[in-house]
Amino acid sequence: MCGKLLKCTACSAPFRVIEAAIDFPTPGAGGKVDKVNLTQFGRAMKQVGIGMIAAYSPEARGRSERAFATHQGRLPKELALAGIADMEAANRYLRDVYRLAYNAEFAQPPLEEGSAFVPFLGGSLDDILCEQFERTVSKDNCVRFEGLTLQIPSERHRCHYIKAKVHVHRYQDGAVAIFHGSRQWAVYDEQGTYKQLEIKAVA
Repeated sequence: MCGKLLKCTACSAPFRVIEAAIDFPTPGAGGKVDKVNLTQFGRAMKQVGIGMIAAYSPEARGRSERAFATHQGRLPKELALAGIADMEAANRYLRDVYRLAYNAEFAQPPLEEGSAFVPFLGGSLDDILCEQFERTVSKDNCVRFEGLTLQIPSERHRCHYIKAKVHVHRYQDGAVAIFHGSRQWAVYDEQGTYKQLEIKAVA
């Protein structure tokens, strides 16, 4: 078991902790998961080449739920007994005490030696492990995104990009960027203030 307490949104948490469960949308309670209309995390895992396995059976879902129940029941009580009330101290306890004790009790030795992990060689992880949204450039050459008006900077190759389809990437730190195809046009801070024009290709 490995883990870390994070202060982040529900969508960005799986990007920051890849060992979290792969998320598929489910049309209705008890229904099969949708493998075509992927979530943000499902799309990211497809881009990096990680296979997605849905837990259809009650047994599979039960195993993960039992593990969550164990951690949610034990960890808060242990933190309280240790007098821990801030995230930094909680993460130290999780790393130095709780995780070691949990692994000593429940970990099983591997059947084979070596690592099952392989290096990733396919582009910028920042532009994969982020939220991505499609937008259309409006008549004022701006992109509207969740209350922000993102002004596309002028360039010598083209006067405007009105009606062009673009992608907005929202990164884990809240910054956003506009991409046209594989080319990055601009980066903005959380308030939509233009930061830089950087020529960059996305995976």
